[in-house]
Amino acid sequence: MLSRLSSSTFLSLTFSLVTGTLFGLGLSVSQMIDPAKVVNFLDITGTWDPSLAFVMIGALVVNIVFFRFSSKRKMPVLSGHVFHLPAKKDLDKRLIGGAVLFGAGWGIAGYCPGPLLASLSFVDTHTKDLSIVYMLLAYVIGTVATKVVLSSIDKRKVAKANEACVG
Repeated sequence: MLSRLSSSTFLSLTFSLVTGTLFGLGLSVSQMIDPAKVVNFLDITGTWDPSLAFVMIGALVVNIVFFRFSSKRKMPVLSGHVFHLPAKKDLDKRLIGGAVLFGAGWGIAGYCPGPLLASLSFVDTHTKDLSIVYMLLAYVIGTVATKVVLSSIDKRKVAKANEACVG
């Protein structure tokens, strides 16, 4: 299989593997995959643990430096594809509603998607604690359901707009 890959595809896959590994290591070392640590960070009136704020600030600073360097290039360093920067810059109901739902889920469960995936490595088959697997399954179901519902809403909006133009 590897012999069939072009050198640019192989480099892109290798780069993805390296950056994904760095991301996973960063989440693990900073303990952002520990839901108790995250919930304590979010509990500012109780057992507040501000250490994750330093992790986030550190990650943001590094991201800003690398983004400034990378965004001046016409293409990403190794992938050969174009950058996909968001064109939309305004806040709308969907973004705000999604942020509220995301924050609620994060606060209740202590997981956001990246750390949730990294936490799969901690599934304990001996104790039969599969809560991380159930959480991931719920995340996938929620994501698919949201896509279906939003697609349906968008189709209705288009149909209404077309009806208004015709009628």
